[in-house]
Amino acid sequence: MMRIITGTARGTKLVTLEGEATRPTSERTKESVFSMLQFDIEGRRVLDLFGGSGQMGLEALSRGAASATIVDQSADAVKIIKANAQKTKLFDRCVILTKDYKAYLKGTKEKFDIIFLDPPYDTNMLSEAMRIILDRDMLNYQGTIVLESGNDDIPEYGELTLRRHYKSGRAYVTVLTNEVEE
Repeated sequence: MMRIITGTARGTKLVTLEGEATRPTSERTKESVFSMLQFDIEGRRVLDLFGGSGQMGLEALSRGAASATIVDQSADAVKIIKANAQKTKLFDRCVILTKDYKAYLKGTKEKFDIIFLDPPYDTNMLSEAMRIILDRDMLNYQGTIVLESGNDDIPEYGELTLRRHYKSGRAYVTVLTNEVEE
C-alpha cells in the first residue's frame, strides 16, 4: 500500500495500477529520496515523467512544490494519477498528460526544478530521456534529477553533478544536480 508520507496530504492512501505494467517506487526509496530533497522542494516546478500512480509528483506537491507535471503514456495509469490527485486534494496544482515520454520532452518548452525519471526497467528509456532533457536544457539552475533504475549503470549526464548514487531495495537511485560543487 502506498501513501503520501508527509505534508498537506500526509497519510493519504494512493491507488496503483494492477499488474506488472507499473512498478511503484517503494516506500523506503521514496522516503530516502525526499529526505535528500526536503529543503529543495518548496515553490519548485516538478516533472514526474513516467508517472505510474503519480506518487512522486504528488509527494512533492504535498511537501510544498508549486506545480507538478505528471506524464504517462498509459491511459489507465493517467486515470489512476487523476484519481490520486483528486484524493490528495492536489489536483489543481497538477498538469496530468497521457503522452509518450519522447513526444512530451520534444514538444514542451517547460523547464523544471525537480525531474523524476523512473521508466520501466530494462529499456533504454532512461538514457534516452536524459539525452533529450540535457539537449533541450530542461533543468533549471540548481535543479535536481532523480533517476530510478534496475541496474547500476548511470546514464550520460553531461555537465550535471552526481550528488548521490545508491541501491535501495532492488532499485538504484541516482541524484544529479546542475550546479557546480563548491
